[in-house]
Amino acid sequence: MPLNMIIAGVGGQGNVLASQVVGMVAADNGFNVTIGETFGLSQRGGPVMSHVRLSKKKHYGPLIPPNMGHIIIGLEPLEALRIADDFANKETIFIVNSRPIFPLNVIAGDVDYPLPEKIKLELKQSVAALYWLDASDEAIKLGNPILMNMIMLGAACRLKEFPFEVEDIKQALEKMFPASKLEINARALEIGFNLVP
Repeated sequence: MPLNMIIAGVGGQGNVLASQVVGMVAADNGFNVTIGETFGLSQRGGPVMSHVRLSKKKHYGPLIPPNMGHIIIGLEPLEALRIADDFANKETIFIVNSRPIFPLNVIAGDVDYPLPEKIKLELKQSVAALYWLDASDEAIKLGNPILMNMIMLGAACRLKEFPFEVEDIKQALEKMFPASKLEINARALEIGFNLVP
């Protein structure tokens, strides 16, 4: 304790909602929760990073100290790689969505986006475990790409280091979402859970 978790992505991927869901689940289960959000140009696809810190004993500051991340959920592969040097260590577990979102400087042709396989290899060599998931593809099959964030939370529930079950997340969603959205989000959580071996 504390459990230090980071959810990193770009604007529009549901990063902030995912961290709020984890925070609500944690509070409902008797944890002290601190969440710190950092935003780039989030409305233009800029980086968004949420620090989520959970403890049964006391409150911790909102920002995770350097190289003290336990679980890092990367909603976008390059964003996961960008924060690895600052927050990961040899015991960190990464869950990374495989689909890239190209930043504006890549779209403009100013720089190249690294090959996803290269990102995957770099992460794999420096952390305890890497789960590289086709979460965006699964979300599209469900009919809405934004469901990728719930798929990634479902995947986190498969980790023994993550203290919550899929059912815990579903209960939090019942407080946050209208009934019409619960079934599809529950399916997304189950799909994510089953993507992790």
